[in-house]
Amino acid sequence: MVILVLNCGSSSIKYQVIDMVSPRENSLLAKGLVERIGIEGGIITHKPTGKPRLELTTDIPNHTKGIDLIFKAITDSESGVIASLDDIRAVGHRVAHGGDFFDRSVLVDDEVINRIEQLVELAPLHNPANLKGIYAVKELCPAIPQVVCFDTSFHQSMPPRSYIYGLPYKYYEQYRVRRYGFHGTSHKFVAQKGCELAGLDFAKAKVVTCHIGNGASVAAVDGGRSIDTSMGFTPVDGLLMGTRCGEVDPGALTYIADKEHMTGNEVWGMINKQAGVLGITGLSSDMRDIENAAAEGNERAKLALDVYYYRVKKYVGAYAAAMGGLDLVVFTGGVGENDPALREYVCSGMEFLGLEFDADVNRGLRGKDTILTKPASRVKAALIATNEELVIATDTFDIVEKLR
Repeated sequence: MVILVLNCGSSSIKYQVIDMVSPRENSLLAKGLVERIGIEGGIITHKPTGKPRLELTTDIPNHTKGIDLIFKAITDSESGVIASLDDIRAVGHRVAHGGDFFDRSVLVDDEVINRIEQLVELAPLHNPANLKGIYAVKELCPAIPQVVCFDTSFHQSMPPRSYIYGLPYKYYEQYRVRRYGFHGTSHKFVAQKGCELAGLDFAKAKVVTCHIGNGASVAAVDGGRSIDTSMGFTPVDGLLMGTRCGEVDPGALTYIADKEHMTGNEVWGMINKQAGVLGITGLSSDMRDIENAAAEGNERAKLALDVYYYRVKKYVGAYAAAMGGLDLVVFTGGVGENDPALREYVCSGMEFLGLEFDADVNRGLRGKDTILTKPASRVKAALIATNEELVIATDTFDIVEKLR
């Protein structure tokens, strides 16, 4: 079954074409990126497996045009990977926010679309873009089944003690203000893959997954279920990130707003786009830039790294306590997969938990699934390259197969 996976942003579309024979037997036919949608100088970069890549610069006024370009690229006589659009049996979409409506991936119908539209106010930067992809496929190929996979759904297994805030309860009842968590598809995938690599039973293991990138979160996965996660009502909470502040005393925000005469929207923009490692350093939101600056002696860059790494380590310890034990720590995401210093910082001094880190194995390691602990270590640590697109394709395959 050929499945097209779409991850639509406000001005971009990431995509993969995956041939799913079964959940465990699949092959990547192509992947690509449509950029600068609605901006001058639109471009599509198409990378088929075993064929020449295709790059095209053209006007891309909207997502419908962007997806039409994807359709043309994957059926192109030279760079295409399927004979016609009839070969696509389903389209799987990443959707950021499913609220507490969805605890699993679902087939798209009018009711599902209506629910996602209702959740736009909870994810105003992401859900509208995700919806554009659904609308575009519906317009261009209305007969193709579509499936949506939510960043929040894996965390819907959290108990109330993990997701209820210490606010007046009426705000939960009226506005559904609670912890939702994000990166769920990634946390689920790497927890399962890490357990396989470590020889653990996913249904019984206690796993802490660290998805560390420009956006970052940690999750406690106990017996295959998320029981807590660091991101909250929005993706701003928890860890220090590229431009997001992470956990902060709300009183500090009201104090700053009062001193600076800032509106609510201005505060929101500050904690989302001007904070994090960018805010501390004043240099960049890219961890590579921060590490280079720290190596050259920049004190604020050193401070940002220390805060960034420390927060991850703190959550690992907290979640081990919350689960009453620990079997595995997993690192993934752009930074988690490619920053040996982060992994060593987090795992050093963890012998009291039974984790004996292997610094020699970790040194220089990037993006390769690897056990990072010594053979005798009771608690394992692992680097697992995330593959959210494969999770979406697998869920899409399972749902569409049942229709047949």
